[in-house]
Amino acid sequence: MSETRSIRPEARSERREIDRDPSVENVPAAFERAIDEGTERCTRGWLALVATGAVGGFDVGVGVLALLVVREATGSVLLGALAFPVGFIALTLGNSELFTENFFVPVAAVIARRVRMRQLARLWVVTLVANIVAGWIVACLIVTALPDLAVTASEASADYLDAGIGTTFAASALLGGMVITLMTWLLHSTQSMPAKLVAAYSLAFVLVAGPLAHSIVGSIELFVALIGGAEFGYGDWLGFVSFAALGNLIGGVGLVTTLRLVQVGGREIASEQAVTEGDRHG
Repeated sequence: MSETRSIRPEARSERREIDRDPSVENVPAAFERAIDEGTERCTRGWLALVATGAVGGFDVGVGVLALLVVREATGSVLLGALAFPVGFIALTLGNSELFTENFFVPVAAVIARRVRMRQLARLWVVTLVANIVAGWIVACLIVTALPDLAVTASEASADYLDAGIGTTFAASALLGGMVITLMTWLLHSTQSMPAKLVAAYSLAFVLVAGPLAHSIVGSIELFVALIGGAEFGYGDWLGFVSFAALGNLIGGVGLVTTLRLVQVGGREIASEQAVTEGDRHG
């Protein structure tokens, strides 16, 4: 991996004053924050990368456990969706990551020329695999500890499988990627922890209330059903996660990240790129 230097604070242009709540960043400042964090994510060592992705899978697995427990007890999809965001609160407070949370932040670092595309690809692949493996382990624990939840998981996973791979599924996966990338942007647009938690809770609720096709959340639900003896197989799961991950990626990068970068503006992006080049040759 090529060495990536950190950008000296004095090398950056002065941030604009904010004429509203000081806890809320302006767009260029939020972009700078995303670049810094994206650089850190893409340049982690292999062990740290795997551990962060695994913890992210465990965290969202807790959310799936909460969703299934409440849905099994109440029979209500919406009440289960209200319980699920505990997993995303854990993600926010614990600084763990899901594959779908890496569609804006590290892409910003690539656009600023702080990291290379191969580093971004490594982040995506390792995080996705670590999320899935950790999610499968959580699913095993859920079925072992609370076997009755396997029936509820089968009912929940039917929402993903019954539609098949078509226009409906594609639109659902695109929306899933959009929702989580919007959450990522909001988390980097404020320094207020209460605001971060509201963003994490509300958008996690939107994700599962639908439910929208999300490569990791859906995989964990499918794993619980599979391990509990559902009639479909791992081939069905593989088809789901392949198309869901692709749809999430297109929705997150193509429909949200691209427009946010347009919002940031070409001048700000060019300035960050110039600072990167100057720092490397300085």
